[in-house]
Amino acid sequence: MNVNTPVARFRLGRIVATANAAAQLAPDDILIGIGRHQAGDWGDVDAHDRAANEKAIIHGTRILSVFQSRNRVKFWIITEADQSYTTILLPEDY
Repeated sequence: MNVNTPVARFRLGRIVATANAAAQLAPDDILIGIGRHQAGDWGDVDAHDRAANEKAIIHGTRILSVFQSRNRVKFWIITEADQSYTTILLPEDY
């Protein structure tokens, strides 16, 4: 049996969410998003942001992923440059 387990490509630090994101997103959507983010699946970002994320892993800058929950709420996951915090937020929370 071949099981595909995502590999963590960087540290997340402390994981926090805005009150708005916590109220509108299901815990499962957040957990799936975090797993994808840390594995290097950046979700719905453009080519420029994908390239920036790949460079960020090497050079230590901010990492951004964009996902959509099952109920179609767009949310962002941002890991800070020093990887001390990862924040789950909605675009309007930025």
